[in-house]
Amino acid sequence: MAKKKTQAKKRPTAVRAKDLTPRERQVIRLISLGCSVKEAAAILKLAPSTVDNHKSNAMKKLGVNKLPLVTRMAIKLGISRLNDRLTPLEKRRSGRKNDGWN
Repeated sequence: MAKKKTQAKKRPTAVRAKDLTPRERQVIRLISLGCSVKEAAAILKLAPSTVDNHKSNAMKKLGVNKLPLVTRMAIKLGISRLNDRLTPLEKRRSGRKNDGWN
């Protein structure tokens, strides 16, 4: 019998913030700050489905499938900082109350 060649696993290439579009970076920043898709859509004045598409595309490019990993990658790539918060305008647009978060 002929032996099958074992294929080496492909390592994901290094992801850079430049690989994401500017809109994907905006969405990832807002998601990493704890905004829901609906809140991010209100802040960016887009349809929630559009924001969800940007989020999905960015997650594929980053090679993650869970939201906590999105936050981790956003910090690692410099899209968001540990002490980053929503701006007052973003808070108003999101419809959030002054609940102490962000």
